[in-house]
Amino acid sequence: MAGEERVVAVLGPTNTGKTTYAIERMLGHRTGVIGLPLRLLAREVYDRIVALRGPSVVALVTGEERIVPPRTQYWVCTVEAMPDGMGCDFLAVDEIQLCADPERGHVFTDRLLRSRGLHETLFLGADTMRGPIRELIPGAQFIQRERMSDLTWIGQKKISRMRPRSAIVGFSVENVYAIAELIRRQKGGAAVVMGALSPRTRNAQVEMYQNGEVDYLVATDAIGMGLNLDVDHVAFSALSKFDGRRMRPLAPNELAQIAGRAGRGMKNGTFGVTGDARPLDEEVLRAITDHRFTPLKKLNWRNHALQFGSIDRLIASLETPPQDEILVRAREADDLGALRALGQVAEVFARCSDGPSVRLLWDVCRIPDFRGISHAEHASLLEQIFCFLHENGQVPQDWLARQIRRIDRTDGDIDALSRRLAFIRTWTYVAQRKGWTGDESHWRNETRSVEDRLSDALHERLTQRFVDRRTSVLLRRLGQKEAMVAEVSNTGEVTVEGEFVGRLEGFRFSQDKGAGGAEAKTIKTVALQALAPQFHLRADRFYNAPDTEIDFTEQGGLMWGKDAVGKLVAGPDALRPQVEVFVDDVAGPEVAQKVQRRLQHFIDRKIAALFEPLMNLSRDETLIGRARGFGFRMVEALGVLPRAEVADEVKALDQDARGALRKHGIRFGQFTIFLPLLLKPAPTRLRLVLWSLTNGLGEFPEAPPPGLVTIPADSGAPAGADTMSGYRIAGERAIRIDMLERLADMLRAENTRAGFEASADMLSITGMTLEQFADLMQGLGYKAEKGERDRVKPEQAASGAAEGAEVSEETAPESESDTSAEPVPATTDEEAAPAKDAESAANTGDAAEAADASEPDAPEKEVFFTFTWGRQNRGGQQGQRRGGDRAPGKGKPKGKGKRGGPQDGKGQRAQKFSAKPSRQEKKIDPDNPFAAALMGLKDNK
Repeated sequence: MAGEERVVAVLGPTNTGKTTYAIERMLGHRTGVIGLPLRLLAREVYDRIVALRGPSVVALVTGEERIVPPRTQYWVCTVEAMPDGMGCDFLAVDEIQLCADPERGHVFTDRLLRSRGLHETLFLGADTMRGPIRELIPGAQFIQRERMSDLTWIGQKKISRMRPRSAIVGFSVENVYAIAELIRRQKGGAAVVMGALSPRTRNAQVEMYQNGEVDYLVATDAIGMGLNLDVDHVAFSALSKFDGRRMRPLAPNELAQIAGRAGRGMKNGTFGVTGDARPLDEEVLRAITDHRFTPLKKLNWRNHALQFGSIDRLIASLETPPQDEILVRAREADDLGALRALGQVAEVFARCSDGPSVRLLWDVCRIPDFRGISHAEHASLLEQIFCFLHENGQVPQDWLARQIRRIDRTDGDIDALSRRLAFIRTWTYVAQRKGWTGDESHWRNETRSVEDRLSDALHERLTQRFVDRRTSVLLRRLGQKEAMVAEVSNTGEVTVEGEFVGRLEGFRFSQDKGAGGAEAKTIKTVALQALAPQFHLRADRFYNAPDTEIDFTEQGGLMWGKDAVGKLVAGPDALRPQVEVFVDDVAGPEVAQKVQRRLQHFIDRKIAALFEPLMNLSRDETLIGRARGFGFRMVEALGVLPRAEVADEVKALDQDARGALRKHGIRFGQFTIFLPLLLKPAPTRLRLVLWSLTNGLGEFPEAPPPGLVTIPADSGAPAGADTMSGYRIAGERAIRIDMLERLADMLRAENTRAGFEASADMLSITGMTLEQFADLMQGLGYKAEKGERDRVKPEQAASGAAEGAEVSEETAPESESDTSAEPVPATTDEEAAPAKDAESAANTGDAAEAADASEPDAPEKEVFFTFTWGRQNRGGQQGQRRGGDRAPGKGKPKGKGKRGGPQDGKGQRAQKFSAKPSRQEKKIDPDNPFAAALMGLKDNK
C-alpha cells in the first residue's frame, strides 16, 4: 500500500499551522493537489492560493463547483472530488483523522491508502492518527507540530455576559437560530456559519464577523474543520449531537477540534460552556488542554475495486470485508442505500444489463441527498435521472429548466431559502458531471447564478433576523471608549454614527420604539452620551428664540414648536406661576437652568401682556380703602367675579370708589363684575390655566371656542370653571357674561311681575330659539309659561296696530296708574341707558303647526312663552337668588329686608301696594359714562 515516494504525516492539535505548511509545500512544486474536508474550507484555501499565484493556474473542484482554467497547476478539492491518477508532484489530505468518521471515513481511508504525489505526499491531522499511519504506511515520516497559543478553560458563562469575539457552537439548525436570536436582542447580532450554507453565504457571514460588524459568531461544528476565524472564545451550547442515526455525546477529541478554533496564531484562546450544557469533567478538560487523546484503533474502509458486471456484483464488491485488521467495513452509506433501492425497480434492473449501464447507475447513486426529504424521495429522483441518461445520454434540457425554474425564487423566509439552496445543489452537482447535460457550460453557469441569488437572499435574511446593525455599531463604539458623534435633523431625528436611534423632543430623548430589552438600554446609553454637546447647542438656540416660538397648552404644558419643554406649576399666587422643565439628566444642570430661565421669562411676559389691566390695577397706588381691597379681590379672581360673592362689598363702595375702579375698565354688571378686555380668547385661555393651577386640578377645563354666545353646560366641570371661562350657567347652557349683561339691560325695561314675552332683540343677542331661550330664562330664575295662540298675519298686525294706538290714547291715564303701582325699577351701578317703552315684540320662536291639514280654513297656531320673575328655578332648585342679584324690573333683591312683605300660602311673596311718597332719587354719578343722557332724561321729566 505504501510506495517509495516521500510520505509525511504532519500531526498536531489545532492552531499549529498545518494547512499553511501544506500550502507552502505545494507551491514549492510545479503541480499539486490538496484535499480538504469541507466545501467551505476548500473555497477558503482556493482564495488564498489565487491571491498568491493568480486564478489562471488554480482550479477548484467540489461536488457542486468546478473552476478549471486551461493551464491549471494546482488543484484545490474536497476529499471526495480529488481526481484519481493525475500524477501530480505534490498531494496533501487535510484532517486525515476523519478516517474514523462513520459517514465519510471510508473516503479518507481510501485517500490515505491509495493517493500519492510523485515527489511528496502530506497527511495533515490529529496526533491520534500516528498509530494507524505507522501501521498502514511503514515508511511514513512524522512531523509533530505544537500549538502556537494556549487554550484555557473558563467554565460556564451566560450568553449575556459573553465577551466580544466569541463563537457559540450549536449542533442543530434550531439551536443555532435560537442562540443567534438571543444574541441579537442582547448584543446587537451575530454571524451564522453552518456546513449547509453555500460558500457565498458563508463567506458573507464570516466577512461580517471578521470586519467587526458583529462581535459574535454562532456556528455548528463546521467551524472545527480548519476554518480560520478571529475567535477568542468558544462556548458549547450542547455536548451531544445527532450523527445521522442517533444522538451521541461528543468525544474529547471532537470537543478539542472545535474548542481549538479559539486563539489563532500567537493569540491565546479560551473555551467553556453556556446555556444548558453541563461543565466538562476534569479528565476531559485535561485531555483538551494537554492535547492528549485516545489513539485511533480502527479506520472505516470500503472496497475501491468495484465490479460493474451487474447490480448484484457491484453491491457484493462494495460489501467486501477488509483484509487488514485495523480496517473495518464502513456502515452502509447513502449511495449504497440508493443502489439497493434502485436495484429493486424493475425498469432500472432491466436497463442495467451491461457494465457501462451499471457504472452509470453507480455514478447516479453517488449524487448526494442534499434535499434530505426522505430516502424514497431521493431514490425516485435518482431513478428519473438514470432513465434520462440511459435512454438519451443526457438530462433533457426542458425538464432540467423546469426543475431549476421552480427553485429560482428569492422570496420567503430563511427556511424556505435554505430548502431552495439545498435543492439547487442537486442540479449544480448534475451540471458539474461531464456529459450529463447538453450544454455543460450553460447549465453550470445557470445553476451557479441561481445558487448565488439564493445565497445573497439567504445572507440578507440571516442579517435581517439575527443582526441589529444599529445596536452592534453602537456597542462597538461604546466599547472603544471614543467620542461618538450625534446628529439631529430639523425634525428632531437623532442619528449616532449614522444609525437612527430616536428623536430629540425638546430637551428629552425619545428612543426608537422598535427597540426593546437590552437593545433599548444600549441605544439609550449611547444616544444620551453622544447627545451631550447637542443639548448645549439646543439650549443656546432656545434661549435666544422669540416668544412667538413658545406657547402654553390648555393643560399647562409649555411648548417650543411641537416639542414639550416644560410645564407650569402653582406659584406664590395665581399671577406668578412657576416653571418645571423637561430636560434629561444627562444634559446637565446648566442646560436645565437655562431652559428654566427662558420659560419663566416667557410666562411672566405673557401674563403681563394678557393681564395688563389687572397688573395696572394691582400697581395703582392711588386706590385706597375699600376700592383698593376690592381691586385685590379682582386680581385674585383673575378679572372675573360673580356679583353674588361680593354683594356686600359692592354695596359698601361709594361712587368715588366705583369711579376709580371703572377707570381700570371694571364693569359692575348685574350678574358679574368683570374686565371686558379679559374676556377675549387669549386671556380666557390663560386664566383657566392659572386658575386650575391655583386650585390644584389634575385635569384643566378647556377654554370654549371663541365667538360663541352660548355653549352647552358641562355638568362635570369643576365649580367656578364657567365663570373663569367667561360664561354663566343658566339651564342646560351657559351664556357669555358680557352678553348676559346686555340681556339684563333689555329685561330691565320689561314688567317682570305682569309678565312679558321675548323680543326679537333678546333672541338675536343670545342666538337661541324660543325653546332654548325659555330654558335660559328659567336658569336665571324666571318662570316660563308656555301657551298657544292664533298666528297674526302681517295685514292683521298692521290694522291692529292702528287701532291699538287709538285705544292707548283713551286709556293712558289708567296705564299710568298701573305703572305707578309697580316698584321703581332698580338701575344698575353703571346707570344704564333709559328704559325703553314696553311695546309688544313679535315672537320669533319656533311656531307650532296646530292646524289640521284637512281644515284649510282653520287659523294657524303659534307657541309663545310668558316670563315672570319666580322663586323656583327649573328642576326644583330653590329659587333663592344669590345675594346682590336683582330681578330685572324689580326694585329690591328677593328675601327678607326692610321692604319685605308677608308671604302667601304658596311661599310666594304677596304683592303689596302702597300710597307712600315716592322715593328720593339718587344723585347722578358724574363719572358714569351715561351721565349726560341721564341728565337729559331728568330734565325732560
